[in-house]
Amino acid sequence: MTDGIACLVVAFLLLAFVAQSASILLVLFRMHARGRKGARLSGASLEDNAGVSVLRPVCGMDFALEETLASTFQLRHAPLEILFCVESPEDAALPLLRALIAANPGVDARILIGRDPISGNPKLNNLVKGWNAARHDWIVMADSNFLLPPDYIETLLARWDDRTGLVSSPPFGMHARGLWGALESAFLNTYQARWQFAAAQIGLGFAQGKTLFWRRDILERGGGLAALGGEMAEDVASTKLVHRLGLKVRLPERPFAQPIGARRFGDVWQRQLRWARVRRLGFLPIFLPELVSGGALPFAAGLGLVLGGAMAPLWLLAGILIWYGAEAVLARAAGWAHGPADLVAWLIRDALIPALWLASWRSGDFSWRGNEMHADDPTRLSGKESGGRP
Repeated sequence: MTDGIACLVVAFLLLAFVAQSASILLVLFRMHARGRKGARLSGASLEDNAGVSVLRPVCGMDFALEETLASTFQLRHAPLEILFCVESPEDAALPLLRALIAANPGVDARILIGRDPISGNPKLNNLVKGWNAARHDWIVMADSNFLLPPDYIETLLARWDDRTGLVSSPPFGMHARGLWGALESAFLNTYQARWQFAAAQIGLGFAQGKTLFWRRDILERGGGLAALGGEMAEDVASTKLVHRLGLKVRLPERPFAQPIGARRFGDVWQRQLRWARVRRLGFLPIFLPELVSGGALPFAAGLGLVLGGAMAPLWLLAGILIWYGAEAVLARAAGWAHGPADLVAWLIRDALIPALWLASWRSGDFSWRGNEMHADDPTRLSGKESGGRP
């Protein structure tokens, strides 16, 4: 290996370590600087007793669905209404929803059933009836597999000020079962949540569809719920809509939990590939560096230096220990899984990141819950949504 090439490789390694370390330090600072409960932004003018409508789209039975849906009834905020949006009158989750409502007669909760195709996005088509029926002007859309803490609404309200257009949050994975469940959490926790919170800490917040907390007039000014169907995912469209209005996407200090359970490798791969395609199509300049965002390429470069005689093997081993040791420090501080199985999952995840990046370029289309999403026209209704077979 020539000296010039070795210098370039060393520079790449240093840049990768700086990016990795900076992202972890930013998130640690964010989580702990203002305490675990979060803090109200300076200049916030929102009243704590503002009425809030919670919309939860439900489609079938997911892992721990009873736990996640039941958490909705434990929200402390008032006044509050809960609207469960279900597309089919035959949905398997309906008996559970009815039982939960019956068990909590003091909570203002309703089930809305029906399909209103306003876009090619099936989740939006399920949610629109809830948006139209909501009695309050503060509306949060929270996915059904998301666990809501009792202070969920207060946490979101605290992040609002006069420059806020949307409050959103990624999930962190919990209760993972088996290696592939740990792999799902490895993508969600110390990779995706880390980078999203690090970006928010430097003023580059972007939305994640698990939680979208809107003030009705802001979304309506940007074109309404149908406008979120103009991209391959509603979180991409939400981010762009808010930025067009000259406002910011805010995140809480910490993410909210998503129970993971058992996974199959193929399911994890397809889900991560779908998200990679969404990021490529929606935020290409941000997506491009993802190729080198994990540990695979930096350590492949380090191995090249070792084999070329430009670096001692102990330096490569030290680099690996520092890289994943810092990730373990973040996971421990955040209360995320960080055992031996998770370390193995982090290694597998980083090995998959370049493969997912490359695979995402093969096509922009994907299937989501039996609905075909088309990169050339995200607003196109799939066969299911247009009344035909998917």
